[in-house]
Amino acid sequence: MASLAPSAPLDKPLYGATFAQAVKRFLAKYATFSGRASRSEYWWSVLFVVAAMIVIWVPGTVIGLATGTPGVNPSTGRSTVDPGPGFIPFAILGTLFYLAIIVPSIAITIRRLHDAGFSGLLYLLVLIPSVGGLALLVFTLLESKPDGARFDAPVAPPVAGS
Repeated sequence: MASLAPSAPLDKPLYGATFAQAVKRFLAKYATFSGRASRSEYWWSVLFVVAAMIVIWVPGTVIGLATGTPGVNPSTGRSTVDPGPGFIPFAILGTLFYLAIIVPSIAITIRRLHDAGFSGLLYLLVLIPSVGGLALLVFTLLESKPDGARFDAPVAPPVAGS
């Protein structure tokens, strides 16, 4: 049995998070762009999203091709198979899942950038074809930095008379 990383408040990064902890926090902090996310939180969440997409798209593609109609591409002369009606439910499910995880995926990437000591605005690098995504990948791989704490929520001072 794997040992669980000690829990941390949702407004703090959880270093050494397990897969289950990371996915739970990923979904719990659905649209939280402030704060930080540890490398383990980020990469376990990425693995969850990739695995879920594979689980949806691989069977969808196989069933779609099995129910498809064979043909020939007129420009290349190669045989092709257009996906059949069996692909449609998987395409709908995959699209809905993708739409559901866009916001939390952007949010956790921005929190990961914060933990590495960078501004979340660096996420806009994805808009640069080819090199932007690669640069963002490198930033998400970097170690956590103590100066990333500046992106945490400010601590409220104690209320007088409490």
